[in-house]
Amino acid sequence: MKRPVRLADVAKAARVSQGTASNVFNRPEIVRAEVRERVMKWAENLGYAGPDPKGRLLRAGRVNAIGMLASSDMAKFFNDPFKRLLMAGIAEVCDEHGAGIALVSSASQANAPWTVETALVDGFIVHCVEDGDRLIALVRKRNLPFVTIDLVAEPGTSSVLVDDQRGAGMAARHLLALGHRKIALLCLDTLGDGHVGPIDAQRLRSARSKVVRDRVAGYAAALAARGIDLERLPMVEAPSDRQLAVGHAAELLDRAPETTAIIAMSDVLGLAAIEAAQKRGWRVPEDLSVIGFDDVPDAALGTPPLTTIAQPILEKGRRAAELIFEEGPPQHELLPVKLVERASTARRRASSRR
Repeated sequence: MKRPVRLADVAKAARVSQGTASNVFNRPEIVRAEVRERVMKWAENLGYAGPDPKGRLLRAGRVNAIGMLASSDMAKFFNDPFKRLLMAGIAEVCDEHGAGIALVSSASQANAPWTVETALVDGFIVHCVEDGDRLIALVRKRNLPFVTIDLVAEPGTSSVLVDDQRGAGMAARHLLALGHRKIALLCLDTLGDGHVGPIDAQRLRSARSKVVRDRVAGYAAALAARGIDLERLPMVEAPSDRQLAVGHAAELLDRAPETTAIIAMSDVLGLAAIEAAQKRGWRVPEDLSVIGFDDVPDAALGTPPLTTIAQPILEKGRRAAELIFEEGPPQHELLPVKLVERASTARRRASSRR
């Protein structure tokens, strides 16, 4: 195999020192024009493309990239509309700074330490629905700037969150104001143990994810104010995959056919609940109201469009990336949520399905 042309070869051919040849590529303003032209001519003749940018950045202590550290595997990450929008926000800021993004998956607990340790990045954005402490501990060992998303802020750590508890309370109060009392809950993953299907409130309250715990607290408080005990609600845990969640939404309706409204912990689950209802001939919202959480793009395109609690997902990603580039003191940012009323919820009425 032919040896690749090195900077030393160019320097020798151009009859200059290797340091001068390096300056031609890295600090051309300090090299005389005649010498620059001679070095560049020999570089072209020999087929030398220039210094390896990775090596140059490593020598400078930077690689010009942010690592997005997530607990899900890469295929699931890109199938999730929330995470795609989050990445778009991060990408916008990276583009503004001429930087790249490295997606770092810690789905394999055995490989996660090595994956984090060897990632060529200048800082990390840590986002996961569980195992936040484990990932933060791995990142701290790198001594690089990092920002957490949807995780409890720690001393000396920047974080970007939304008020999940307030948003969940808004969702429950919206259905209650429409007269619904037979409410069921379609839940996100709670303990990360692969369980799907019916669950009880005790399991839900002990969720490993801060997002789930906060949303549960918001639902529970709003329902309790109207005399409805969370423990008595029918609830089913489902995967964050619309196609797979449809069957579990149907299971929820099988278990509680008297349900007039479903609170879904995400838009993916909300859209699955609508599809499950329609497959059994129920009309949404005439026979069943459904509300989600997040306001991913698909929510507005549903049939009917999904009522939801909107959080600024794009801005969440943007702000996390900006905090990395700002390199200032730790900041904890709480972004707002709002109710977006669409056609999937309506006032409770006598239903023709019963």
